Amino acid sequence: MDSRRLLRTSATALAAAGLILSGCTGGSDAAAPAGQGVASARPAASPAPSPEALRKYYGQRPKWRECGVEGFQCATLRAPLDYAKPDGPEVELAVSRVRASGPGKRIGSLLVNPGGPGGSAVDYLQGYAGIAYPEPVRARYDMVAVDPRGVGRSEPVACLTGPEMDTYTQIDQTPDDTAEVDALTASFKRFAAGCEKRSGTVLPHVSTVETARDMDILRAVLGDEKLHYVGASYGTFLGATYAELFPGRVGRLVLDGAMDPSLSALDLNRDQTAGFETAFTAFAADCVALPDCPLGTGSVAEAGKALRAFFRATDARPVPTGEDRALGESLATTGVIAAMYDEGAWPQLREALTRAIGGEGSTLLALADSYYEREPDGSYANLMFANAAVNCLDLPPAYQDPDGALRAAPSFDKASPVFGTGLAWAALNCTYWPAPATGRPHRITAEGAAPILVVGTTRDPATPYKWAESLADQLSSGTLLTYEGDGHTAYGRGSDCVDTAVNTYLLEGTPPAEGKRCS
Repeated sequence: MDSRRLLRTSATALAAAGLILSGCTGGSDAAAPAGQGVASARPAASPAPSPEALRKYYGQRPKWRECGVEGFQCATLRAPLDYAKPDGPEVELAVSRVRASGPGKRIGSLLVNPGGPGGSAVDYLQGYAGIAYPEPVRARYDMVAVDPRGVGRSEPVACLTGPEMDTYTQIDQTPDDTAEVDALTASFKRFAAGCEKRSGTVLPHVSTVETARDMDILRAVLGDEKLHYVGASYGTFLGATYAELFPGRVGRLVLDGAMDPSLSALDLNRDQTAGFETAFTAFAADCVALPDCPLGTGSVAEAGKALRAFFRATDARPVPTGEDRALGESLATTGVIAAMYDEGAWPQLREALTRAIGGEGSTLLALADSYYEREPDGSYANLMFANAAVNCLDLPPAYQDPDGALRAAPSFDKASPVFGTGLAWAALNCTYWPAPATGRPHRITAEGAAPILVVGTTRDPATPYKWAESLADQLSSGTLLTYEGDGHTAYGRGSDCVDTAVNTYLLEGTPPAEGKRCS
């Protein structure tokens, strides 16, 4: 399987906090300033408009049409650009569905979101969920997706041209001196300015709270009294936010690869950095047991040293790739982290590292390109643009200035000797964002909601397991299902135990027993 296909199937759910490179932190990673504690128990975005003001949106009837993918229909959903001004400008959101296949009584619509933020839910539905979710689930539900505002086909945020994005992804994120710090800072500023120039109207209105409100309009338009939903990674934060806003309308919610909405930016980023170190440790243990491991056949610690030495070498002398872009440290790190999402990518990573250490970097570059959704023609999907736009709006920036990143770097290095420094500096991007944050870190309890199923993987690289534990504990009706294994998210990734528990919940409404563990 080629790297582009592998990453788009195994990590399509870029799920949650997955995107933490080149300043793009997933989920709500780019959160509060260092040291900021838990805020109020409600989101800090615009107050809810009156039901009367939204009547025209809740009462709309979308015109479903064929959309070029066999079996799927598409439509457009209208929503206010600004919920504080529901009579003002509108956004148009792309929606797709595939009807319940039967047999059995239809339960309703099952909305899916792959995470990111920035992953196209419509692409995820048409390319995976609508055809590969367990047949009993697809038989009883209309499978539905909406690209969140700012994402995919829904008023997509745009920031940089392809060549500009190439430059951005290659910037040195482990600065060694003042000049390199200035260059990195300037890169983040250019990115933010590009977003403001190309998407200034929508940029202040792509928050998770606003997307959750859009989801409730869609629920009503679909004719469902309750929202049934499967969200992966960042999609868990979106689902939890919906439950917080509309607890009485919660149906069957699966939150897989959970975010912890109560954490500050510093803790979120550092926790995720430790998660990637955990994933690398598992990869390294597997690799050194093989005779051809490119990181040696000694200990896991020695493998980590070998990878760090490789990164330093690419910083000093990028590896040729056979094209104009050489494989420098930033792209090499991205390629390695991309393969941490799914243990199925480990053989490909071994091959990529073997070739790159040998002086040919095209395979590792391809992994990085798949992560960034860079197309063969040099263009980029809007994933990274939307990722930053949502993150920087949802929560205040991690640092007030580069000195904050410099002070935080030692704690990141402790969390991950392999990835720490680069991930500490990556959290600087929201410092220069043109649209002020509207959200704050806070606990989500969703009092009065029906049972909600939270799924956590013990060695998840992007959304550490303790986040799932925390979210399940916060939610007044949360139940935690644990998968003891590797990779990002658990549902549909090969565990019959996990899949059976989730399917039973979706079909019967009964969550697994508290404390259930699968392997």
